[in-house]
Amino acid sequence: MKVYDLLELSGRNLREALLRNSLTTLGIGVGVASLVALLSLGIGLQRLLGRQLGRSGLFDSIYVTARSDIRTQRASDPAVTRKPLDDAARKGFAQIPGVAEIYPSLNAMGEFHMEDGKTQDTQFGFLTGLPASARSSEVFDDFQGRFFSSQDGAEAMITADFGRQLLGVPEDPKNPDAKLTATQAGQLVGKPLVLRYAERQAPGPEAVPDGAGAATSFNVVRKEQRLTIVGIVTAEPNRGLRSGGRAAAFLPVAFMESLGMIQPGDLRNVMRSGEGKIYQVLIVRVTKNKDVARIEDQIKKLGFSAFSIADASRNLAVAFTVLDSFLAIFGSLALVVASLGIVNTLVMAILERRREIGIMKAIGASDGDVKMIFFVEAGCMGILGGALGAFLGWAIGRVINAGTNMVLSRQDLPSLDFWYVPWWLVVFAVAFSILVSLVAGLYPASRAAKLDPVQALRHE
Repeated sequence: MKVYDLLELSGRNLREALLRNSLTTLGIGVGVASLVALLSLGIGLQRLLGRQLGRSGLFDSIYVTARSDIRTQRASDPAVTRKPLDDAARKGFAQIPGVAEIYPSLNAMGEFHMEDGKTQDTQFGFLTGLPASARSSEVFDDFQGRFFSSQDGAEAMITADFGRQLLGVPEDPKNPDAKLTATQAGQLVGKPLVLRYAERQAPGPEAVPDGAGAATSFNVVRKEQRLTIVGIVTAEPNRGLRSGGRAAAFLPVAFMESLGMIQPGDLRNVMRSGEGKIYQVLIVRVTKNKDVARIEDQIKKLGFSAFSIADASRNLAVAFTVLDSFLAIFGSLALVVASLGIVNTLVMAILERRREIGIMKAIGASDGDVKMIFFVEAGCMGILGGALGAFLGWAIGRVINAGTNMVLSRQDLPSLDFWYVPWWLVVFAVAFSILVSLVAGLYPASRAAKLDPVQALRHE
């Protein structure tokens, strides 16, 4: 049988029972829509989480510390030593291909007051150093002011909560992280802020005339630094990249490093090495996320401890794979139920067309030709149902996404795009729909091909 004749005959048969075939096709569409909707939810959530973590700088960062293995510290073998995390190690990390940035994790306590004297008394708060790469954080999508002009500038950004403390404005208990009003922000942005802090200084030669103890001691000097407030944020950027309490102010990391502020663990570190600067934590940012594991292994081979969020994200990826599998199984159940409708529709078509099938076989149609007619009819319902279902699944996702964002906007929360339908999911859904339809057509096609033409022609 020619292809044109096959398509024309199948199309005519589908049109003759239009309502029944349309309902069967709609059932397939609903099954495909449930599959697309559930899978697009899982894919969208994974994509949203990856995008948010990627912008936070967590996925492309490696945390490096000196090894603190007790066996290493107590080893009698002189070849087994604990390497200090110093400037030499920092320069060594910079030579590794794929490393984009290296900076220390800096945290300190400071005293702050506005230089104009019109605001509240001195306020205490934690301050931390921010690298230039922190600008990509979602925190800066909507903040007041601007980012640092350079990494060496005497500039500061503060949190909205700390800004209210400086201005003596009570916080809103219902929304403690709310943005400052334009008037309040105008009283802070561009204004001078005085910082008092403790600086670590090496002892002079008069303090240690013979040099003894110079490697294991330092002086603490009270210092004062004038800063300019350039921005106000409602949330803390790069929160996952440091330890310690909630930060109130942020300085460019290079500028903060030049101030030589006392860091937690400085006394312990200075007794381990008297040469160069000793760091508790160095953060190594890589150019590409896929290189994190390779660079992390290289750092460990150099004798340091290294950790990255990518280590934990592997388990997260497994969890999302399991979730997507369950969603695909539950979504496929509706499509399997719809396939029973195909079987029922085609079996009914056999009963209605027994005489027609008998005539076709009597004039020379083979069993394969009869089977192919029913396969084409099942395939057409699969194609139309798959295309309809893919569109319905996309539309369902858009409606739910829009409705969720309406609820979030009423609560002054940022909108989220957690529903995503990639092109390959549409292709997969349509292909799966066709496959299920063809499988469902196996029994009716085989039953039609086995009809005895003599018995079929006798059928009234």
